[in-house]
Amino acid sequence: MSPKRGDRVAPPPSPDGWDARFATSDAAKGWEELCRTARANTREAWIVLTERPTNPENPSRQHRLKGKFATAVVGGELLEQWQYEVTAGGRVWYCPDADRRVVRVVLADTAHPKGTD
Repeated sequence: MSPKRGDRVAPPPSPDGWDARFATSDAAKGWEELCRTARANTREAWIVLTERPTNPENPSRQHRLKGKFATAVVGGELLEQWQYEVTAGGRVWYCPDADRRVVRVVLADTAHPKGTD
């Protein structure tokens, strides 16, 4: 999804940080909805994803998923899958690629993912 006029300008990663990218168009749409409904929390999520995606300071809010959700195939690669709790219901699922220092956002939603109930 290429940016166009009127789109928000995404900051580049810091020199020692991670680059965050959407794995799907649905994740990009969900992220925008999270930005509208929980701006401050979504900003904090972005900071966590780009600075410490696999080093949780708050394990109740950020953790690796378990069971069938522990990994996901993104771009043909099997990667660990993590979750960041943006709000009581809102979630971001992401897959860090340590070799490339890229975090792929695979799901962003204002509601708890139904598949995990």
